[in-house]
Amino acid sequence: MGYESDLLAVSVPIPGREGLAELSYTHFTVSMDTARRIAAVTAVNIDGSKLRDVKRSDNWQLDNRLPRNQQAGPELYSNNDIDRGHLVRRNDPVWGPISVAEQANRDTFHYTVCAPQTAELNQSKMLWLGLEDYVLEHARQYGRSLSVFTGCIFDDEDPVYRDIAIPRRFFKVAAWMQEDSLATTGYVLDQSESLDRILNQNVFAQEIPPLGAYRTYQVPVEDIAEVTGLTMPDLVDADRLTAVATARPIEWTELHVGSDLVF
Repeated sequence: MGYESDLLAVSVPIPGREGLAELSYTHFTVSMDTARRIAAVTAVNIDGSKLRDVKRSDNWQLDNRLPRNQQAGPELYSNNDIDRGHLVRRNDPVWGPISVAEQANRDTFHYTVCAPQTAELNQSKMLWLGLEDYVLEHARQYGRSLSVFTGCIFDDEDPVYRDIAIPRRFFKVAAWMQEDSLATTGYVLDQSESLDRILNQNVFAQEIPPLGAYRTYQVPVEDIAEVTGLTMPDLVDADRLTAVATARPIEWTELHVGSDLVF
């Protein structure tokens, strides 16, 4: 019922590491870091030829398969400018027979499927939402199947708010078939400055390459694997950004519009 690794013509397993708790939903799977109480990585199948439009649910709920103290709940998001940012975008798994699509829609409104994102990042067309729109419309326009992996880049220096360490950065890796071969692209989004304003701090991510406040970058998938500790060799090998012979390291490319993407 969850993410299927063989949706594409080649097997694409979920990136993983030890200690994650895996939860299956309709057309997607969430791997929780129960110590952080947030998903480390999510994996969703998208069938662009079978996408449906269904009414938004907005009935957020905890997942009773996990203890309450292993998932961040509504108390984290109340009375502030922190959004419940879908790691699996609501529309992505909503495909197939109408009853299945409606269940997928409801499944995306579990707290295990979201992460704390500033409203500025979560709602901006130029950032997180804009990237998600571009990936989904690519699948819809060409009737293409995609596997998309999204998660948090955890850091020991992430600021703690209401007993939850809030990630400063998030990643997304899209995978599809191109000319009978697996192809992937990777992205990183940063919310440091907008998060600091909410938390009344002045601490910025120090890792190289530096990320501007709430900006979107296309990056080598290998770099995502390194900073997350997630194993994803097939995704790394299929990276379109590194397909052209060039000297490493590859610069992280700032994105402003969809046409900036190497896809």
